[in-house]
Amino acid sequence: MIKVLVPLAQGCEELEAVTITDLLVRAGMQVTTAGLDSQPVKASRGMRLMPDTSIDKILNETFDLIVLPGGLPGADHLRDDARVQTLLKKHAASGKYIGAICAAPKALAQAGLLEGKTATGYPGVLSALKLTNTTIKESALEIDGKIVTSRGPGTAMDFALTLIELLAGKARRDEVNKQLVR
Repeated sequence: MIKVLVPLAQGCEELEAVTITDLLVRAGMQVTTAGLDSQPVKASRGMRLMPDTSIDKILNETFDLIVLPGGLPGADHLRDDARVQTLLKKHAASGKYIGAICAAPKALAQAGLLEGKTATGYPGVLSALKLTNTTIKESALEIDGKIVTSRGPGTAMDFALTLIELLAGKARRDEVNKQLVR
């Protein structure tokens, strides 16, 4: 079974967190949501999310995919959390997929994972970082090697479907997409 980690920080974008988690579960993946502490997460629009566990409890686990939802200040918390940064670097070194949407690519930049890559994110977020060796696009989705980035809440569904295709194949993506009645 494909194992996925979705770290949830206070102030994350709930539409992204819930959409990504829902679609990956529909695809038959084992998704673990992990809060940065043991508290429920109050998302950017006030919705309360209950993570499965805390980040401290999964530090030694391996996952096939790590996906970072955006939102502010959630993405800043992911960027500034040493445990998340360590997980991202370790995961990237093992050659596995990492996804980040909206403002969350700034956490990838902090980990050095956008170096020499093409990426997208919420308008203005990446350009404000003044990354010198990253090509920033205004596209809905970018795949560069094992790094997958997406624009924001409106692209969350296609972002999740792309992650499904990359990890489980086009047939599984099509099966999940059909359930969505789009």
